[in-house]
Parts: sequence; C-alpha cells; structure tokens
Amino acid sequence: MSLAPAEQTMWEVSPLQDTVEMSEDEINRKYEKEERRILTEINREKLPSFAESLKKPGYMEFYKRRTRWDKKRQSQLIESFLMNIPVPPIILYERDYNSYEVIDGQQRITAIQDFYDNKLKLTGLEFWSGLEGRTYNQLPRKIKAGIDHRSILSIVLITESKTDPEKALFLKNVAFKRLNTRGEPLSVQEVRNFLYSGKFNELLLELSSNPIFANAWGIPIENHSKLVQNNLYKTMGDAELILRFFALRHIDKLQGTIEEFLDLYMIKSIKFSDDDIEILKNNFLETIKIAHNIYDGNLFKPFDPSSEKWKIQPSKAYYDAVMIGLNKHFSSADILTNKKAKVIEKTKKIFAKDTSRLFTTQRNSKFALQKRIQLFDEMLLQVIQD
Repeated sequence: MSLAPAEQTMWEVSPLQDTVEMSEDEINRKYEKEERRILTEINREKLPSFAESLKKPGYMEFYKRRTRWDKKRQSQLIESFLMNIPVPPIILYERDYNSYEVIDGQQRITAIQDFYDNKLKLTGLEFWSGLEGRTYNQLPRKIKAGIDHRSILSIVLITESKTDPEKALFLKNVAFKRLNTRGEPLSVQEVRNFLYSGKFNELLLELSSNPIFANAWGIPIENHSKLVQNNLYKTMGDAELILRFFALRHIDKLQGTIEEFLDLYMIKSIKFSDDDIEILKNNFLETIKIAHNIYDGNLFKPFDPSSEKWKIQPSKAYYDAVMIGLNKHFSSADILTNKKAKVIEKTKKIFAKDTSRLFTTQRNSKFALQKRIQLFDEMLLQVIQD
C-alpha cells in the first residue's frame, strides 16, 4: 500500500481525547492550565454597519456549501427584522484579530449581504406583501429606516489552545458540532468541509467529480440541474466516500467511532504538503481505475446469490473493501486486471457465504470494517498467487 510521506508519521502523536483516568487533583490542575476551554464574547451591530463590514477583505470567511436558501427564505428573514421578530444570533470563530469564520448563520449573513447589495428582490412575504419585488433601495423611506435600526447579535468563540494547531482544531470541531442544531443542520461531511478547509479538503472535492467514481455512485456530474438534487452531492456524501478510502488505509489506527476516526484523519491532514497531496491523488485515481477495469458497470454493487445478479445500488461497505483491498495490492495491478474473470468469480463466492452480510449492511464497528477488508484482501491475494 502506497502512503504519502506525511501519512507515515501522522499517528505518532497521541489522540486528542483523554484515554486514562485522572485524579481530582489532576483534573483541577488541568483546568487551571485552561486546556480545552473556549472563550466567548457577544456583540450587537446594526444591520447596515454589519453589511458594510462584510465588504472588508479577510473579515469573514464562509465555508463552501452546495445548498443555499432560496429568495423566499431570504426575504422572510428580512421581514422578520422589519417586524422585530427575534432572529437567532450568528456564531463566529475568531481565527485572527478582527477576522472570523462562520460556524452558524451563513445563510442569514448571506441574506443580509444580498439585501443591502440590492441583489435580493423581496418575494414570498407573509405580512408585507406590498413590498413584493422591491430591493433595499426601492423600499419606502420609513421601511428602510425601520430595518436599518435593527441589529444582528453575534457570539464569537475564541479558543485558548492556539499554541497547538491540532488542539485548536479539535476544539473548533467540538464547538461546531454542538452548535450545528438550528436552521438546516449540516451533514457530518459538510461540517468537515468547513472545519478542515485546506489542500486535502480541496482534493476530496476534486476527486468526487472523477467520472468513474461519479458514475459508480449515480452522481450526474454532467447535468447541473440533476446534480444539485442528488442527495450524495448535496450532503457531500461523495466527498466522505473519498475520505473513507484514505482514512481506512490506516484501519489499524482506528479508535472510537468511524466518524471520530474520519475527523481525526482530517485534523492530521492539515500537515500534508503539496507532494503528499499529489501522491494521495494519484493513489486514488490509480486504484479506482483498477477497480473499474475489473468490475466495469458493476463497480461497488454487491452480488445477490439468490438472483445471481449484481444489485442496482452500490454499497458503502463493499466500496470500502474493494478500494482498500485493491490499493493494498497496488503493485499487482496488471496481474489482477489480467485475471479479472477469476476476481469476479471469487467475489461472487464471498457473497455466497454467510459473511456476505458484512458487505451489504452499513455496520461500522471496527470488527466489521476490518473483517470485510480482510476477506476481500485475502481473496485478491489468492488470485495473485494462483
């Protein structure tokens, strides 16, 4: 199995969570050192001033999300301000002095920004239908004054562990997940997309548009109107599948749940260099190419012994085994491709056994993950040695 240089040493640092019992005195000393605590400050700003601040370079960073509020929902937020209906505070993470990342409230901020930039024509208003179709500049004088008098409340989180990048990232992770409960909660991968933006995250998004991968998972990358309705795409489940491939190559390091392990891999990825990213990219592309050469149109689709047909839908559990197994035997790619008929025959036999349930259910225990990867690995090894 080919690993990037940074991957070979990424697990040397102990996990971020406590794994040993601590005495009461040790706990008190730890708290006194202010480990794993988050400071907060609360600000209130008039809407026009807030909208103007958003224009400052580097003032506020938004995470990339594939879904947005429509104009009706944006308009109803403005209507709420007009009627003085309480609006939930936005929550920000201070990454530097007067520079913030949005943890919660991106859609509200975007609506305010579009409104004051005259990009939003009010629509779908329930109580102020007379303002339908108007932008901010087209509003009556007293209506504008009323909205301009409203404020937006922001809660700013400031971690106290900035001397250790991994600890700071871990704290931001915890804060984001516990606050991600209002509005339209993000999927776990959308959370990662925000928290761990960087070279590796960009790689996940790039690889998710690989034609072989997208076709296997039914993601219509060539049709934008259908693409934005695709559930895997909308929730960034496609990027999570790519992440699973990279992380589960280190399954012997798995601790906690699979979700926590994927988070930890993303945290470690902040240290990946450009060379590491290039190695990882080629690693995935070559592996999925081998998989496609062997399974073609049935890629990642489990075999059903009762009907003697491949299932219509791909399986995440089966995908893990195929990709990790083939990656482990990367050096024998030509042998496996030349013997693809035998690989397919032995794959069918795996599904004919009782262990086939490991590949058709989404069991994510460490045992289940290791077992299905092991079964597929052993099958490939038999083909290579025959």
